[in-house]
Amino acid sequence: MRSMSRCTYRVLLAAATLGLGACTHVEPWQRGTLARPDMASEPAPLQQQVRRHVYGSREAGGITGGGSGGGCGCY
Repeated sequence: MRSMSRCTYRVLLAAATLGLGACTHVEPWQRGTLARPDMASEPAPLQQQVRRHVYGSREAGGITGGGSGGGCGCY
Protein backbone atom coordinates (compact mmCIF):
# COMPACT_ATOMS: atom_id res chain seq x y z
CA MET A 1 0.00 0.00 0.00
CA ARG A 2 2.88 2.33 0.80
CA SER A 3 4.54 1.75 -2.59
CA MET A 4 1.27 2.61 -4.32
CA SER A 5 1.16 5.99 -2.62
CA ARG A 6 4.78 6.65 -3.63
CA CYS A 7 3.94 5.79 -7.22
CA THR A 8 0.90 8.07 -7.13
CA TYR A 9 3.02 10.84 -5.63
CA ARG A 10 5.63 10.46 -8.36
CA VAL A 11 3.01 10.53 -11.12
CA LEU A 12 1.43 13.67 -9.67
CA LEU A 13 4.83 15.31 -9.31
CA ALA A 14 5.71 14.50 -12.93
CA ALA A 15 2.35 15.86 -14.15
CA ALA A 16 2.82 19.07 -12.18
CA THR A 17 6.34 19.49 -13.52
CA LEU A 18 5.18 19.05 -17.10
CA GLY A 19 2.24 21.38 -16.52
CA LEU A 20 4.42 24.14 -15.13
CA GLY A 21 6.73 23.84 -18.12
CA ALA A 22 3.95 25.23 -20.31
CA CYS A 23 3.74 28.48 -18.32
CA THR A 24 5.48 31.41 -19.94
CA HIS A 25 5.54 35.19 -19.84
CA VAL A 26 3.43 36.82 -22.54
CA GLU A 27 4.62 40.16 -23.85
CA PRO A 28 2.03 42.96 -24.27
CA TRP A 29 2.28 42.89 -28.08
CA GLN A 30 1.58 39.15 -28.12
CA ARG A 31 -1.65 39.44 -26.11
CA GLY A 32 -3.62 40.73 -29.09
CA THR A 33 -2.87 37.53 -30.99
CA LEU A 34 -3.84 35.34 -28.04
CA ALA A 35 -7.08 37.28 -27.47
CA ARG A 36 -8.48 36.47 -30.93
CA PRO A 37 -11.74 34.47 -30.84
CA ASP A 38 -10.22 31.61 -32.86
CA MET A 39 -7.56 31.13 -30.15
CA ALA A 40 -10.18 30.39 -27.48
CA SER A 41 -10.54 26.85 -26.20
CA GLU A 42 -14.16 27.02 -27.35
CA PRO A 43 -14.26 29.55 -30.21
CA ALA A 44 -18.02 29.37 -30.79
CA PRO A 45 -19.71 28.61 -27.45
CA LEU A 46 -23.26 28.85 -28.80
CA GLN A 47 -22.47 26.48 -31.65
CA GLN A 48 -20.89 24.03 -29.20
CA GLN A 49 -23.99 24.21 -27.01
CA VAL A 50 -26.23 23.35 -29.97
CA ARG A 51 -23.93 20.50 -31.00
CA ARG A 52 -23.99 19.06 -27.46
CA HIS A 53 -27.78 19.27 -27.43
CA VAL A 54 -28.10 17.52 -30.79
CA TYR A 55 -25.61 14.85 -29.76
CA GLY A 56 -27.44 14.23 -26.50
CA SER A 57 -30.78 14.03 -28.27
CA ARG A 58 -29.55 11.66 -30.96
CA GLU A 59 -27.35 9.39 -28.90
CA ALA A 60 -29.40 9.29 -25.69
CA GLY A 61 -26.18 10.06 -23.84
CA GLY A 62 -27.92 12.00 -21.11
CA ILE A 63 -25.20 14.65 -21.18
CA THR A 64 -27.70 17.47 -21.73
CA GLY A 65 -29.54 16.82 -18.47
CA GLY A 66 -32.95 16.66 -20.15
CA GLY A 67 -34.90 13.90 -21.78
CA SER A 68 -33.02 11.65 -24.09
CA GLY A 69 -33.82 10.62 -27.65
CA GLY A 70 -34.07 7.23 -29.22
CA GLY A 71 -30.36 6.68 -29.56
CA CYS A 72 -30.60 5.61 -33.18
CA GLY A 73 -28.62 8.53 -34.59
CA CYS A 74 -31.57 9.74 -36.68
CA TYR A 75 -32.17 13.40 -37.31
